[in-house]
Amino acid sequence: MHRRLCAPRLVRHGDFEIASEIFAVRHLPGDFFTVEETSNGVILALGDICGKGLAAGMWTTHLVGLVGAHVALTSEPEAIVGSVNRDLCRMKAATPLASLFLAKLDPATGMLNYCSAGHPPALLLRASGKLELLSEGGMLLGVLPAASYVSGCVELGIDDMLMIYSDGITESLNSTGEEFGYARLEAQLRRAQTGPADAVLFSVLGAVQDFAAARPLVDDMSLAIIRRDRF
Repeated sequence: MHRRLCAPRLVRHGDFEIASEIFAVRHLPGDFFTVEETSNGVILALGDICGKGLAAGMWTTHLVGLVGAHVALTSEPEAIVGSVNRDLCRMKAATPLASLFLAKLDPATGMLNYCSAGHPPALLLRASGKLELLSEGGMLLGVLPAASYVSGCVELGIDDMLMIYSDGITESLNSTGEEFGYARLEAQLRRAQTGPADAVLFSVLGAVQDFAAARPLVDDMSLAIIRRDRF
């Protein structure tokens, strides 16, 4: 059921290949990744609901639904994120906090407008080897109904690659309690840079799993790779 809510593991829009995977620390993940095509571009959303297991997973459907409802009204990332935040804050139930990275991609031009609500910065690795952190946005969802959000804008060129992930990736622990961290994540992304999106995805996930070895997951792990090919 959760898989059907999320994007297929590999999709293509124009020159762009989008690969994604989610691993749950317990049976039902509180992470999600969706891809929705609109008349103004492709909307990508990776969310992470605070908590684990059923308590977090029960809110996934609701948050995905809110994102979809507001995507139907506007394609501007900061407007979508702001509206989702207001709806969450207005609920009478004790809603959990959530982080969200939401972007609008124009497959024809490569322009990406994005908004990050308290989410780990996405990594944009240029074909030249330059690394950019995408962190424009605002605070976590569900904190303040009047919270303001801003958007950032970048252009993805040929062979550029964008990585979006949840903090379960960087916070994975090895047998000594050491975190995988950002440095290892960047290094693995660079090592796999020349491969297609799905190969990069499994290379990074494999590195995280090898690092953790037999130690169980401490949090849900989500990863999405967006790559612009030469086709």
